[in-house]
Amino acid sequence: MTYRIGISGWTYAPWRAAFYPAGLAHKKELAYAAGKLSSIEINGSFYALQKPASYQSWLAQTPDDFVFSVKAGRFITHMKKLRDAESALANFFASGLLALGPKLGPILWQVPPTLGYDAARLTEFFAQLPRTTTAAVAVAQQHDERMQDRAHLLTDADRPLRHALEVRHASYLTAEFVALMRAHDIAIVTADTAGKWPYFDDQTADFAYVRLHGSEELYVSGYSDEQLDVWAGRLQGWVAGGRDVYVYFDNDVKVHAPYNAMCLAEKLGAR
Repeated sequence: MTYRIGISGWTYAPWRAAFYPAGLAHKKELAYAAGKLSSIEINGSFYALQKPASYQSWLAQTPDDFVFSVKAGRFITHMKKLRDAESALANFFASGLLALGPKLGPILWQVPPTLGYDAARLTEFFAQLPRTTTAAVAVAQQHDERMQDRAHLLTDADRPLRHALEVRHASYLTAEFVALMRAHDIAIVTADTAGKWPYFDDQTADFAYVRLHGSEELYVSGYSDEQLDVWAGRLQGWVAGGRDVYVYFDNDVKVHAPYNAMCLAEKLGAR
């Protein structure tokens, strides 16, 4: 079992001349961050479909043992709200993430705070999710015509695909939801959100997915050494239980995220 401790995104202006050395070319920021962390959550994919060339570039800029998670598009999660999303799913999987090859880690699905628990909706959506890279190619091949000249429809090997769901409505706080997630082998994201949205530490898949948005102020506050000790202990328990662990710090506003990630990784011996 492994720890993957990293950050959500890497392109932030306040990080320049703070985390990133002064004068570092913007195109070298990913390589710099990947030299200090073992994983990064790609979040630009949430706002718009990326291009295969971008994923291929990210693959080339990172170490051989590096892993990315990919945040799925908000068109699927926030606009379609997981329904009637066949074409959008195909476009997402055709957009290039499979070009990451062995560096493709879990796929994150974050639903909006306005979307309450609906077992039928989730069950229908989960049935559409590919569970291997080969299955993802088959889904991607159903893309619409706007992807015709920019689709990546290959995988270098048949590998399992993992999925994680982050929810933000109190109606999910039920044993039924946890059981549904476990039945579909999808991880519930453990999200620390300064108390704004529901918190789960139920483990429903063979991996844990954690997003640390800030314990006191969302996206802003850093984690103290004592708080990171608590998180380290929790993660050690999950790994001891046979799970891989992925952790992403999203408290980027005051440049806490990369330093918190490096500190937590150090505590776990995972740098």
